[in-house]
Amino acid sequence: MAAAPTTLVAPAPARRVSLSRFRRRPSTATIITGVVIFLSCLYIFWQLRPDLLFRETLPAGGDMGAHVWGPNYLRDHLLNHGRITGWAPSWYAGFPFLTFYFPLPSLLIALSSFVIPYDIAFKLVSVSGLIGLPIAAYLFGRLSGMRFPGPALLAVATVPFLFDGHWTIYGGNIASTLAGEFSFTISLCFGLVFLGMLARGLDTGKGRALTAGLLAATALSHVLPTVFVLVGAVVFYLVGPLRGPRGRARLKFMATVMPVGGLLAGFWAVTVLFRSPYATDMGWEKLTQYVANLFGGKVGGQVVGPPLWVLLLAGVGVLSSIIYVRRTGIAITAIGVVFAAIFRFEPQARLWNARWLPFWYLCLYLLAGVAVAELAGAVGTLLARDPDRPLRLPALVAPALAGLIAFVITGMPLRNQAEATHSLGLWNAIPLPTLTQDKSFIPSWVSWNYTGYEGKTAWPEYHAVVQTMSKLPCGRAHWEYESNLDRYGTPMALMLLPYWTNGCIDSMEGLYFESSATTPYHFLNAALLSKAPSNPERDLPYKSLDVASGVKHLQLMGVRYYMAFSQDALTQAHANPDLRLVAASKPWEIFEVANSAIVTGLKEQPAVIKNAPKGGAAWMNLGVNWYDQDPSTWDVPIAATGPTDWQRIGVTNDPGSLQKNGTAKVVGTGMQIQEPLRIPVRQTTVTHIKQSDDSISFDVDQPGSPVLVKASYFPNWQTSGAKGPYRVAPNQMVVVPTSRHVTLYYGYTGADRLGYALTLLGIVAVVVLARRGPMPMPPADDGGEQLSLFDDPLDFWGDGPSAAGNGELLLPRPG
Repeated sequence: MAAAPTTLVAPAPARRVSLSRFRRRPSTATIITGVVIFLSCLYIFWQLRPDLLFRETLPAGGDMGAHVWGPNYLRDHLLNHGRITGWAPSWYAGFPFLTFYFPLPSLLIALSSFVIPYDIAFKLVSVSGLIGLPIAAYLFGRLSGMRFPGPALLAVATVPFLFDGHWTIYGGNIASTLAGEFSFTISLCFGLVFLGMLARGLDTGKGRALTAGLLAATALSHVLPTVFVLVGAVVFYLVGPLRGPRGRARLKFMATVMPVGGLLAGFWAVTVLFRSPYATDMGWEKLTQYVANLFGGKVGGQVVGPPLWVLLLAGVGVLSSIIYVRRTGIAITAIGVVFAAIFRFEPQARLWNARWLPFWYLCLYLLAGVAVAELAGAVGTLLARDPDRPLRLPALVAPALAGLIAFVITGMPLRNQAEATHSLGLWNAIPLPTLTQDKSFIPSWVSWNYTGYEGKTAWPEYHAVVQTMSKLPCGRAHWEYESNLDRYGTPMALMLLPYWTNGCIDSMEGLYFESSATTPYHFLNAALLSKAPSNPERDLPYKSLDVASGVKHLQLMGVRYYMAFSQDALTQAHANPDLRLVAASKPWEIFEVANSAIVTGLKEQPAVIKNAPKGGAAWMNLGVNWYDQDPSTWDVPIAATGPTDWQRIGVTNDPGSLQKNGTAKVVGTGMQIQEPLRIPVRQTTVTHIKQSDDSISFDVDQPGSPVLVKASYFPNWQTSGAKGPYRVAPNQMVVVPTSRHVTLYYGYTGADRLGYALTLLGIVAVVVLARRGPMPMPPADDGGEQLSLFDDPLDFWGDGPSAAGNGELLLPRPG
């Protein structure tokens, strides 16, 4: 064997693409591939009810019904400030919007809404990842070197993956998308194309700028598929040459593409990294039914995990990939094994281990597609007179046959649902046999979501209460929760109070639970103020309905309105002297909370905790402990930092107060905060309080006296006319005015500036990579090296030139 070359060989000058390439008659393989992908996307689009997608109704259903607030706020309040991420007073007494959540899907919706109605823009973007996944899977297979019919079969394999209803909130499938995880699916599409481009580039040196951009788009759409593609990138690197000139060139390709992709996302990623202590851990409980979730079974009487046929075909795909050294199949196998291991061995942590399962399932479905491609090749070889020239017919038939089977497998459960016959009236006209009694919930979920709020029978009731609230003076509202509020479209429907009232009435409850450090205190309040609360955050010291105690907490949180409907809550509310009935919209009654201004002068000096935690679980423990004390102790706020003349107090362990929820510690227990001295201060009178989307201003008559600002703390808050702000429990701010007029505004910090600087650097790097073109790569020292076909113009439809040993079907071109 010849020695490996020691010098890099620059790629040949790019050849001009002749128009004759586009005029020539497409091959049979090209036509089959195109038709199969088109029909796969059309089939998915059809089941998502295009008649509803293009109807101007606001989407409802699960988290999606609350997500609709976000892109609208981005369009109307952040973009006009030149921001993509920023402050939103709409939920949780204010929170940093799109700082911890993923900005790109919301940005796509916001920008699209300048061209088409907002409702339709939201719906179309929300389903774009579902419709695009077959295309993304095809591109992944084609770019990573698979030959016809492999890429087309990967596209087909995504159809049953999307319609798999064994999980509903983990992400990736239609059910999860309808539940609100549409960002996940969009990110997954970007991620699969990124992996294909990376595999191609590792062999050819081509596409560095685009590959980096796809990595950034993946990260800015959702963090979990980003982890998936980062693992995939390492795997694709490891399954190729690691030594010699080619190995060094491949490493250089990785070293230019991966950091540049990270730089492009820097404006968002840096703040996530630096500000994560100000997010909330919801305490998701780890799944421990490992075998059932990974390989199928029943948990609590419900079927979970992949179907048996998928496991069997995936097994064939794994074996054939290993036996015949199919790089793409081996890479998919390795990626799947990594995520199965993460699911199994990840300890109880902030990130729920169930969220890794979709990547395992996706790899199984893709391996099933690999298996069908290999089986088609094997049949062609067995039936051929000359094994070196396999028959083309099995390979040509395989995508169409697999697509038909996929449509039947997914279609029969859909057919068994009444919603399957929708206004377009064609689905039940297809003469499919009824071979299963399984009923898919997907048609009903699609109908529920995309008929929108306006399509619900309870719309008049919902619309009436929203209109009632819009006529009241502006302020925050806490509404009683119960699951039956789903009659409005989702139990989260009243999170949209700021949407319907143009930001006048803010909702204390919101989506993006992890995005605010105020979240646990809201849910503690909700337990006190609802007959049937959801109590979604684990291990908090929840109590039962107690409106008197709940009102005290609302006053501390600056909540102006309490909305109740249950008889028990209303009875207690009418008896409370701090509540005044101001409006009613049956079944709701709206009470105004006395002494609930969002800015108030303090009577006593705050106390600073010695060595106070910066945030995270340690600060939440302090905050919950203090928040759960008798309200009479709240006159002395406890602070994380403060002026040197403020008193200092300590925190000690208190095993006697420790409480357990199963094996977990109840938040705020097992500790004792030193009782502070009550040091009176001159209480200032606060007037002219004004709040905008990113500022709070007020006047005081006594500069120098501390003032409590009942808005969520975040490091971006800055002051004019005051010292501070200083973070105080539970998650609020104290300032010390230095003038009679004080303004707090949401500004930029060093972390923000660093992030934007890195993004600008990334943009420059992308331009440089694009201008430099393909990176020189040494020629392969093995004629069978995968992806040498990309030395020629790429034919995306799968009938272009190929390299032997690529691991896919090598079929002679017709003629």
